[in-house]
Amino acid sequence: MTAQDFRQPARCKITVDNEELAAELLSSLVEASVETGRQAASVCTLVFDTLRLEDDTWQVQDAGVFLPWKPFRIEADFGDYAEEIMRGYVREVRSDTPEKMGNAKVIVTCQDESILLDREHIRRVWSTEEAAMSDADIVREIGSDNFDIDAEEGLTNVSLYQDSTPIQLLRDRAEANGYECYTRAGTLYFKPPQLDGDPQPSIMVYKGERSNCLSFSVRHDGHKPDGIGLIRAADTGTGLENESFTPNLRLLGSEAATSESMGLDPFSWQISRPAGSTLEEARARAQAKANEMAWKIEAEGELDGALYGHVLLTHGPVGVYGVGDTYSGLYYVDQVTHIFAAGGYRQAFKLLRNATGQDSEPESDDALAGVR
Repeated sequence: MTAQDFRQPARCKITVDNEELAAELLSSLVEASVETGRQAASVCTLVFDTLRLEDDTWQVQDAGVFLPWKPFRIEADFGDYAEEIMRGYVREVRSDTPEKMGNAKVIVTCQDESILLDREHIRRVWSTEEAAMSDADIVREIGSDNFDIDAEEGLTNVSLYQDSTPIQLLRDRAEANGYECYTRAGTLYFKPPQLDGDPQPSIMVYKGERSNCLSFSVRHDGHKPDGIGLIRAADTGTGLENESFTPNLRLLGSEAATSESMGLDPFSWQISRPAGSTLEEARARAQAKANEMAWKIEAEGELDGALYGHVLLTHGPVGVYGVGDTYSGLYYVDQVTHIFAAGGYRQAFKLLRNATGQDSEPESDDALAGVR
């Protein structure tokens, strides 16, 4: 029994205002794409053909379905089960009616739930030396009205002033901690990269009947630094001190992708202490930068959605097998673009890795991602 034996087209399932999109509207859908990434909001773009009807109304834009701020969800429906790609709100509706009526389009743009925290510019003092707040306290106060919260404590701030939208503040605080801040399925996450979670179903390349990957390429950049030096004023005197930071994330392989592993002395890039930051925050930012620079291996490719049989999610590990001992193994999912079009369901991905060397390959059942 192979993945090909179970190959079925994955259907695009769209829900607006808790109602599944009617068949007559879904039949006018030309393409649906969803761009997801670790460091930005997820955005869905729907392109519809539209026609003028006998009563002088238009098929899509006058259906009363797509209006800004209506709740929205898109899923990949594999037949016996469906998996969510994104939920959020309709952000923009654009109607294009060129000279030739048959080419009229409606383009609907939706954004994930973080848009709820991107509506109002706020100026506020959050934390002072007398009333210090942790970053998790701030996340909970900002997000608890709209989200379940999954947050780790982060830094404690002795001075923090907001002059931005809430989501801009939270993403800046995530960067300061080396965390990721994102929304998914009603939860607001504020935590470090989750490298120890259960891997998603594996990406299989050149694995014969077990293959589910249409293309795969790897770029290994050896010129990224092995560490970060924090330049700051010395605790005493007028000199400068250089404090060194090396990556402390789990290795997704057997050997760190560093210069030292090739017999060279490790090298680092230097950053300055950010103006107005505490020493604790400056150190946290330097550590975060060292961890980010450790992603020296980047992979790109495309999955056949029907053969893979799942929605590949950002912010989690995934195994890649069939590309040799050096580059097979666990990766961290950085970006995924989901596309439903006439050619079927495709998932274009970007993966990150901080090490080389293959771990043990999963059992064959893991490759049959579309089988349940």
